[in-house]
Amino acid sequence: MIKTKITQMLGIKYPLIGGTMMWISDANFVSAISEAGGLGILASAIYQTKESFATAVDTILAKTDKPFAVNINLFPAMRAIDNNEYVDVMIERGVKIVETSGHSAPAELCERFKRAGMIWIHKCVGVRYALKVQKMGADIITVVGYENGGATGKLDIGTMVLVPTIVDAVDLPVIGGGGISDGRGVAAILSLGGEGVILGTRLLVTKECPIHKDLKATLMNASELDTMLVMRSINATHRVFINEAARECARLEAANAGFEEIIKVVSGQHSKQMYDGNGVGNGIVSCGQGIGIVHDIPSVKTLFDRLMQEAQSVLTRFN
Repeated sequence: MIKTKITQMLGIKYPLIGGTMMWISDANFVSAISEAGGLGILASAIYQTKESFATAVDTILAKTDKPFAVNINLFPAMRAIDNNEYVDVMIERGVKIVETSGHSAPAELCERFKRAGMIWIHKCVGVRYALKVQKMGADIITVVGYENGGATGKLDIGTMVLVPTIVDAVDLPVIGGGGISDGRGVAAILSLGGEGVILGTRLLVTKECPIHKDLKATLMNASELDTMLVMRSINATHRVFINEAARECARLEAANAGFEEIIKVVSGQHSKQMYDGNGVGNGIVSCGQGIGIVHDIPSVKTLFDRLMQEAQSVLTRFN
């Protein structure tokens, strides 16, 4: 079995991290990821009140005794409530792993993480940002290359270059990803010096993922050519699945539309409705190029067991 600094630090069976996905990384899905041997990460921004967030954390605690984390989203527009209220609940419930993503964590939040004895993971897009949060006290750095689904940042650096660049630059364990959908990709990240692998797109096409079966089937039959970049004109570049909403966003950007027009198309509410069954083209779907090597809809446990068996095979056949 493959053991790394990440499995040891987080107390997980496999060095596999479930990427935080808005409207998807809910309590039930997070529980399934953690139960399967990885680290599930709850998207706090889904929950509009302190009480509903507390209920979600309680649900995870009731479903699994395995480690899980909570994501604190630092993009201002994503803050449903004051992030300190989420942290209050985490401390009350004894949550020991926190992930931050977006802008650098405010100093007061970092201090609260440390006082509570939490392991702090920060997800960023490049060396400058990684070095900054290392100085602030982060314990683990997560980076994803340009192939990834969702926010890609502005640097446009592929996974094969970004991961070893960050590994060489910091003194912390690195979780890497971007385009990883099978055990070969897991082995590649570990070979590049990563201590863990973050998966997002591949987890969309699993039995437990809370998106409609029609969307799962559509994604399962997609190729590596079926993603595109949108929202670059408003400084929020995302890689998404090519559907009607993505094409409309691109059309608006080409016509120099403003933020207000674009946000009407890419609104998360449209995506949520689509995940619930309102067609497969009515909202934006964050999706990486790795979708092209996704060909089935396994349970998360079956997927994780297979990924690690494949990775072990790849890493040992050169011995």
